[in-house]
Amino acid sequence: MEVVNTLGRRKTAIARIYLSEGDGKIVVNKRDYKEYFTTATLQYVVEQAFLLTDNTGKYNVKVNLTGGGIKGQAEALRLAISRALIKIDPEYRGVLKENGLLKRDPRMVERKKPGQPKARKQFQFSKR
Repeated sequence: MEVVNTLGRRKTAIARIYLSEGDGKIVVNKRDYKEYFTTATLQYVVEQAFLLTDNTGKYNVKVNLTGGGIKGQAEALRLAISRALIKIDPEYRGVLKENGLLKRDPRMVERKKPGQPKARKQFQFSKR
């Protein structure tokens, strides 16, 4: 099997992954993913696609993560892994889709408008 290259995004986080056959190592920015994502919740988010498709420990993943916060990066990585698994075997699509792992979450931070302190907040109105 050759190396599968995919991309995942969430908010401003971008995950570029290289998935290949191996013993289940996930390396994020040259560090182990358990060292990079310290909480159990984020580690579960990263592993979720492998758990749903019964592929835990079958593939090595090399990840380049940029931008965003730690949670956005974990969810971007989850999307990239899900897309890579579908490239390997299209049968996984149904399982991943019904669990919502193939949807790119489009929510972004709204921009700040001029004449206002924040995106929607406005300065106090004075009638007189």
